Order: sequence, then C-alpha cells, then structure tokens
Amino acid sequence: MARASRLVIKLTVGLDEPEKVAQAFSVAATALASGVTVSFWLTGEASWFALPGRASEFSLPHSAPLDHMLAALIAGGTVTLCTQCAVRRNIKDGDQIAGIRIAGAASFVEEIMGDATQALVY
Repeated sequence: MARASRLVIKLTVGLDEPEKVAQAFSVAATALASGVTVSFWLTGEASWFALPGRASEFSLPHSAPLDHMLAALIAGGTVTLCTQCAVRRNIKDGDQIAGIRIAGAASFVEEIMGDATQALVY
C-alpha cells in the first residue's frame, strides 16, 4: 500500500467543539513538520478561524496555540476557506488572513482525488 504524501484536512467545527479543532490543527501541523504536503480546509463554523484574531481567541488546556499552528499551515501548506461557508457568514474575499484562499467544492474534490492523498474530516 502506497504511503500518502499529501494530507487534506477539512475542519467543519469551531469553538463549539474545541477537542476536534485542536486535533485537526495538531494533526495538520505535525504532518507539515514531518514533510507531508498539507491542505487545510476551513468549513462550517471553522470558517471563522480565517478571520484575523479569531484563532488567537481559541484556548484548550494542553493544546498548542491555534494561531501559531495556523500561521505555520499558511506558511508551509495551503489553507482554504470554503466559498459557500464564507458567503453564509458574510465573510468577503479580502476579510480573511493573508495567505488563506477561498475556493469551493470542486477544488476540494480535485485535491482529494489525487494519487497518494489521504483526506480527513473533523
């Protein structure tokens, strides 16, 4: 069985489910540090983390700072804000943190269908 060299993570929850948020960011940051190509999608309530200052509001005991992990993912991977999720929350292109792109379902499907790709949804 081939080992995945690309990891696509879709985070669908926000502050309402801090354990899942911390797990998704931690797995993504660990994979990136291990040399895996990482694409991290912010969807649903996780969309709010695309806005400046929102990740720094997150706190969970024994979890790395979310804003630091998000900065690492932006610098070393790809971070995407879901188009429809942004529209539903009145987030306009340009409101998000620099380096976060906005894309839709077609882009997500294209990413997860690549060879040696593993997709996870939190």
